[in-house]
Amino acid sequence: MATKKPKTIPYRRKREGKTNYTKRLKLLLSKKPRLVVRLTNTQVIAQLIEFSSEGDKVLVSVDSSTLKNMGWNHSFKNRSAAYLAGLLLGKKAVEKKLEGAVLDTGFKLLMKKGKLTAFLKGVIDSGFTVPYGSEEIFPDEETIAGKHIINQEKITEEFNQVKAKIMG
Repeated sequence: MATKKPKTIPYRRKREGKTNYTKRLKLLLSKKPRLVVRLTNTQVIAQLIEFSSEGDKVLVSVDSSTLKNMGWNHSFKNRSAAYLAGLLLGKKAVEKKLEGAVLDTGFKLLMKKGKLTAFLKGVIDSGFTVPYGSEEIFPDEETIAGKHIINQEKITEEFNQVKAKIMG
């Protein structure tokens, strides 16, 4: 015998695989801004977003391609660029006198010594507060500076110059 219960259709963004509403609700219950990080094929995009009933409000936004203006002429999607983007976002947030945030990685998992953890280390090194587990998740300084890459001298030099510009 068939039931006459109406068919339940999930939210559009859930159907499209764009939003995990369970995770979003847990982050919103903290009542802190979300530090949203997304990795694309070409760059790292990060935003500090505050919830409001009218819609989310972007407080600070950075993408790794803005590093080009500061002298970074290498990939915008590697760990070095992720760290520098995090450092830049953290400095902007500190300048706007924002308190702290919770990390929102979307459907990505926070992998030990990966791009997201390099980004997170940049944010924390800027003086902005984001809760994290332990220091062992972060890549070491040599990896972040690009010393493991073949033509490392030029990359490390540019990394240090851009880091100095961001830190002021």
